[in-house]
Amino acid sequence: MNDDRLPPVAPEVTATLVEGLSPRLRKRLDAAVTKLGARPTRREGDTATIEVDDETELRLYAPTGVVAKAEDITCGCLLAPACVHRAAAACAAPTADPAPDPAEQPADPAPDPAEHPTPQAPGPASATGPAADLGVDAAPDPAPDPTPGTASAPETASPAQRAAADALWAAGAAVLEAGVDGAGAVAQSALLRAAHTARLRHLPRAAGAALSVVTLLRAARAGDPSYRTAELVTALAELLGTARRVGMASGAELAAVRGRVRRPYSPDGSLRLYGLFTEPVVTDSGHGGVRTWVAGVDGRLFTVGDVAPGGVGRALGVADRAVRLGDSALTHRELGRAGLAVSGATVSPDGRLGAGKGVKAVTARGAAWTDPPLAALWETPPSEQAARALRSVSRYADPDGGGSDLLFLDVELLGAVREPGGTCLLARCEGGVPVRLTVADDDPALAHRDNLALLAAAPGARLRIIGRLASAPHPRLTLLACSHPTGDGTVDLGLDRLRRADLPDPAAPVHFAPPQAAGPGAQSPLYLLERRVEQTVPAGRAALGMLGDVTAETRRIRRAGLPTAAALLTALCASAAQRDRDLFGRLLPADTDGFATYWLSAARYTAAVSESLCSAAWNPTREGPAAVSPVPVHETAG
Repeated sequence: MNDDRLPPVAPEVTATLVEGLSPRLRKRLDAAVTKLGARPTRREGDTATIEVDDETELRLYAPTGVVAKAEDITCGCLLAPACVHRAAAACAAPTADPAPDPAEQPADPAPDPAEHPTPQAPGPASATGPAADLGVDAAPDPAPDPTPGTASAPETASPAQRAAADALWAAGAAVLEAGVDGAGAVAQSALLRAAHTARLRHLPRAAGAALSVVTLLRAARAGDPSYRTAELVTALAELLGTARRVGMASGAELAAVRGRVRRPYSPDGSLRLYGLFTEPVVTDSGHGGVRTWVAGVDGRLFTVGDVAPGGVGRALGVADRAVRLGDSALTHRELGRAGLAVSGATVSPDGRLGAGKGVKAVTARGAAWTDPPLAALWETPPSEQAARALRSVSRYADPDGGGSDLLFLDVELLGAVREPGGTCLLARCEGGVPVRLTVADDDPALAHRDNLALLAAAPGARLRIIGRLASAPHPRLTLLACSHPTGDGTVDLGLDRLRRADLPDPAAPVHFAPPQAAGPGAQSPLYLLERRVEQTVPAGRAALGMLGDVTAETRRIRRAGLPTAAALLTALCASAAQRDRDLFGRLLPADTDGFATYWLSAARYTAAVSESLCSAAWNPTREGPAAVSPVPVHETAG
């Protein structure tokens, strides 16, 4: 059965069907989902039909594109409607996104799936111990002004919201307890029910996090090649952290923790825009297209995208299609080097330009990267640009914070450097900081890989580049665009192909740069804690509890100046291994809440320290990450 051919099912429908099964059938549910996966499926109009066997058919009816009621899934077997097939089909189908409230309906097209495939998590907290702050550093929605002359207490979560948050915490902690291998359809159903309840209680951020966890669990259990354990770690930490904060937050912070279902476009008047570059977008989910970046006269960055199902072939084709914005006839490639005058503009918080009916746009003159207003983008010091971009690429970035992850640098190419994962290009930017430049996409149909190889044959060349920050303990960017090596103009490195004749010395071979000194965080033993956090997710708490003594690891971490990390590792492993017995020697239930709390603290802590190490690497004038890290970090490693 191909899930792509099944209509999405509302979370509450899946939860209702699973909850209606008898205990015996619940034990058979995962096997039933797998069995249905091997059966043929056909789609006719609003109905998808699965052939359970030669005599039985299962139907999913979605008149609005989504299966919205349990009665819309019917089965022809003798046990229906109390059979396992209906619940299995709901679990096998994609989970439908919750419908936005009428007041939150966006005025422009739905968010680009390539830009925001999953809900974002709250900002990182400063962890200072095993009971680290699990707060949300999100930019809150403005709180209403109190009535003049009165002093009102800050708003707190209602009892219903606290109960919904507690249910989300319990469901997330159960997933962490069981791990991917044990989090089957029943555990996922509990998450879906909790997400639905949270949505009804106006907690869309936590509900979205729960749906993300379910999607990633299904991908992991199905062996989806696009699945990454780190993504599930982030989603679980988002879910648990947001659920925990609901009962503790008040006032404006509570509004931030609640979140919003949709990030609406807002009017932005008239804009004069200048094209920067166009990048191809290809996602693991099969979407393809392009995203064109433009800048306003004040340096603000905006994007115009066209991403839809189609993969890399669509990405290459869309680049030469007209931009869907007003009356402009420019293609995306042309817009990356031209300009636009827009009236009635609408803009999302992350800078995407809306294409509503009231938006008018006409072609205007562009600007070179060395001319105003674009030249100002390269005048900000690299360390300040990296700090700004890091707030955007953070694993727990503020979803309403906006900002860009792009860096604008003037560099001197040094040559190629070999890495365990392949070869990248080494360059030197302002302040003598060595920066590693990597390909944004390794697909051979795109030009990234070939262009980077050619640039490695031009040591000494000075280029003006645009890249996307990669969070690493050393300065690292994915290279997106650059000035032409020998002529005027710019190169979109994913779409335009450089030739040997474009290099200063066309006959020069690839040059390999000498080894570079490691960054301040390169030898940090933080990975010892990070890997324990990740190991918990696939196999659950019990697997971590069998690791045994971690004294050697904690000693090494303490010698590196990370006492909080050492304490967290000790507490996490001790909590995983702890199982008390009653008076008769029988094992008592494990303390899932305590373990989830330590795991969440460790996950958020490692993210915060990793980002501090990345920020420190871009600051050559500082002695090390201790100046920017929320915890003591030193360059010496055990």
